[in-house]
Amino acid sequence: MSKVYKIRKGKDIPLVGKATRQILGEIKSSTVALKPTDFKGLTPKLEVQAGDEVKAGDALFHVKSNPAIKFTSPVSGEVAEIVRGDRRAILEVRILADNEIKYKKFNVENASDKESIMAILLESGLWPCIIQRPFGTIANPEESPKAIHISTYNTAPLAADNSFLIEGDENAFQKGLDILTHLTTGVVHLNHNTRDEHSAIFTNCTNVQHNFFEGPHPAGLVGVQIHHIDAINKGDVVWTLNPQSVAYIGRLFLTGHADLSKVVAIAGSETSEQGYVRTMAGVQIENLLAGRVNDGNQRVISGDVLTGRHLNNDGYLGFYDNLITVIPEGDQYEFMGWLIPTYARPTISNSLPISKYLKKEFRANTNLHGEERAFVVSGQYEKVLPMDVLPVHLLKAILAQDLEAMENLGIFEIIEEDMALCEFVCTSKIEVQDIVRQGLELMEEEG
Repeated sequence: MSKVYKIRKGKDIPLVGKATRQILGEIKSSTVALKPTDFKGLTPKLEVQAGDEVKAGDALFHVKSNPAIKFTSPVSGEVAEIVRGDRRAILEVRILADNEIKYKKFNVENASDKESIMAILLESGLWPCIIQRPFGTIANPEESPKAIHISTYNTAPLAADNSFLIEGDENAFQKGLDILTHLTTGVVHLNHNTRDEHSAIFTNCTNVQHNFFEGPHPAGLVGVQIHHIDAINKGDVVWTLNPQSVAYIGRLFLTGHADLSKVVAIAGSETSEQGYVRTMAGVQIENLLAGRVNDGNQRVISGDVLTGRHLNNDGYLGFYDNLITVIPEGDQYEFMGWLIPTYARPTISNSLPISKYLKKEFRANTNLHGEERAFVVSGQYEKVLPMDVLPVHLLKAILAQDLEAMENLGIFEIIEEDMALCEFVCTSKIEVQDIVRQGLELMEEEG
């Protein structure tokens, strides 16, 4: 029987510019890129060089420590450039895309057990769609998860509507769920929002355990959902996917090729029109936003405003992202802006109660309204983190590199996104997500 979980702690951040449920068009990009930086803890090793011809599904690079985990091209074409950074680290593999995509064919007809399914997922480059908890890294194919979780909705600011992303792709999504049941001896959990009027796309799915959640952000985060359904303890392994990744896997086993076409939301107060576009994974941001951004200095984010990455127009959409957000840069000086609320903006503070009623939605910018200062116990984090974790104590244990305290305080239960709201409300302007990642990497390194 399905259970309803009521999340009481948290905070919704209502911003202007949510994408409307309409397709604005289909966007093609002359170049696409696959970025090793999109994958946590990855040291890549190239399988191609500039000038090579590839098909969609051909390997571009693999994990250096585990060559079985491959990362494949989303399109066919020519390897145009290998972009490197400091110490020759690989930042991007850019592909000059063909007008018509040619796909590598994978033999999926006889894939009926865990081993054969895993082999196809690894070879096709879709294995990185599966994220492992703890640590929030690509799943280890040598481990078996106690459960698999998929959150069908997102409560982050201006988040894409997952039901609209999957609309028309329901058969592939169901096929993906069926495939995932072979990868765990436990349950595949499909987690829903009780108030989603379009949730029938997901609630009609079979072969899964349906769970329902209600409450403010971060109720839509899969980490919060796992915590309330069956918390992760030391030694546990849980795998997670987003709905589009499930559809990718379903398409692979329905068609025999890795089709990474996707629907992406364009949102934010500084876009001239908000909606969805059909495109391809790794598309160039300039093509997505052409003619859709207001004049002025704007911040373009691949993802949402809490966890996304700042990109330039010549940047490329993140592998896991289905949202581009555009907001004001916030580079204008505000006289005493750290002290006086000069305009209505999202806040959890009651220092100016009327600000909560000035607008239902806010046009927020990136201004910090202050600078980093002493990290003190304020009780703010606990108001917005609906998990049995002592967030400030955990962060200070990470800074002190106290492994035993980190473990006892719940490091195995969280990744960066789970504490992104803590960073938003932090009076001390602490880079919470960076600290969490440091702690996760330390724990993984120490085993």
